[in-house]
Amino acid sequence: MRSIDTWLEAYGESHQNPTNKLVHWVCVPFIFFSIVGFFWEIKLPIQLAFLGGEPLNGAMIALVVVFFYYVFLSLPIAAGMLLFSAACLAGQYAIAQTGAPVWLVSAIIFVAAWIGQFIGHNIEGKKPSFFQDLQFLMIGPAWLMSFIYKKVGIKY
Repeated sequence: MRSIDTWLEAYGESHQNPTNKLVHWVCVPFIFFSIVGFFWEIKLPIQLAFLGGEPLNGAMIALVVVFFYYVFLSLPIAAGMLLFSAACLAGQYAIAQTGAPVWLVSAIIFVAAWIGQFIGHNIEGKKPSFFQDLQFLMIGPAWLMSFIYKKVGIKY
């Protein structure tokens, strides 16, 4: 497995344009959030008492797998992504509590965010990194987290 620095450097090669970077700061978290929403809709027959009887869902399980992917790359990045993942779960829970269909809200966000991503890459003049390797879909959020860490002085 590549090192986190190698992944981030390779991802950064197609994300140099300031407009494309800005688009990514908006769209990457929304894409992650929307995917959590799709998995949220996979309900399992296990009630979670600590969530008021909310059933275990696919998002909770998927995010455990995602967390371990990040653990193998970088413990600090994994910790940050765990916090962001928890925020995404809380957001999906809040949407579900309104009675709105989580899958529909997620689909709208997903489509809009990907349109933004492709506009950003059109401005950049380079294809999205995931065309080279699908793992870059997981590196995008880590790339953003690395900028936050650099800003606050956390080594990853």
